[in-house]
Amino acid sequence: MLGLARSSVYYKPRPVSTEDLGLMRRLDELHLDFPFAGARMLRDLLKREGVSIGRRHVATLMKRMGIEAIYRRPNMSKPAPGHKIYPYLLRGVTIERPNQVWATDISYIPMRRGFVYLAAVVDVATRRVLAHRVSITMEAEFCIEALEDALAKHGRPEIFNTDQGSQFTSLDFTSVLLDAKIAISMDGKGAWRDNVFVERLWRSVKYEEVYLRAYDSVSDARASIGRYLAFYNERRPHSSLDGRTPDEAYFGEQQTVMAA
Repeated sequence: MLGLARSSVYYKPRPVSTEDLGLMRRLDELHLDFPFAGARMLRDLLKREGVSIGRRHVATLMKRMGIEAIYRRPNMSKPAPGHKIYPYLLRGVTIERPNQVWATDISYIPMRRGFVYLAAVVDVATRRVLAHRVSITMEAEFCIEALEDALAKHGRPEIFNTDQGSQFTSLDFTSVLLDAKIAISMDGKGAWRDNVFVERLWRSVKYEEVYLRAYDSVSDARASIGRYLAFYNERRPHSSLDGRTPDEAYFGEQQTVMAA
């Protein structure tokens, strides 16, 4: 009736309200402390803090943030159409050297106004962050960029572990691993052990960096997170590494192998 071409008309998404951004920030904190909590429990925890909210609203915000309750349950999830799910390869495996196993995941990062997502590739044995990317969406592209950056700078691992997120099961992502002849490992959706190695990193990033700041822009978040991860790799000692930094654990053992 208006004489407009369908291809020229686009839906403009409604921005997230200030109230919802505050709720998402708090849900992120609660999820970090109680990863087993689903929408109902999170709703009840918020109500104990004086926040009146429905379970469906909590579930909607959790979906937007990319989080879900983590607990052991039968793997009855279905992959996205056309996406292949690979078996979990780390059961019973002792991970003890650099580039034996890498893992990746995505985390929600709150800002002063809005939010972004952080993807990181981690060497499991040494906890070193090999590459990371910050994005305003959860599309697969920024995960692929982080993966390709890690491969270009650090060679390739024997096994690469992810969860069953659509970003990691997509053909664009898995084809990078298959082309490099890397064994792909995936855990069951929502399983308790899903990428526990990267979850430890998120806890450090959020309590030592993100929750102490209020990023004004995406560029501010990207720069500040980059500085923190450089500190994390180069200067932050880890008790699990006998007081060494991830850089010392990763490059020290790498140099020993090369010398031998």
